[in-house]
Amino acid sequence: MIPPDLHYSREHEWVRLEERVATVGISDYAQNQLGDVVFVELPAVGTVLAQFKPFGVVESVKAASDLFSPLSGTVSAVNQELVDHPELINQDPYGGGWMIRIDLTDVGEIKNLLSADQYTEYIGGLG
Repeated sequence: MIPPDLHYSREHEWVRLEERVATVGISDYAQNQLGDVVFVELPAVGTVLAQFKPFGVVESVKAASDLFSPLSGTVSAVNQELVDHPELINQDPYGGGWMIRIDLTDVGEIKNLLSADQYTEYIGGLG
């Protein structure tokens, strides 16, 4: 399940761009590889993020993995539902499992991300 309207990082984060605001989560592929998500650590609203730098941690029954910001900007919203219900990441990675929203400093950075077709090809080569 790779929605065609999103952009993707090689670290498996997805981005839904709405003007200068990016909603970010992890891909269905990533949540499947992690297994059952039991905890997520996300930044506070107001945190400044840099493209491809860590912004949080997701922990599953298998492992803990860093989360990497797909774009630069300031965190404008955090999905507080994930504090009590981290399983939303497994159940609905592209909807209720979203993690943060970023007010972007440079929308042009989107060109550094993969299209849905490119991401499909990328994960196909990871097998």
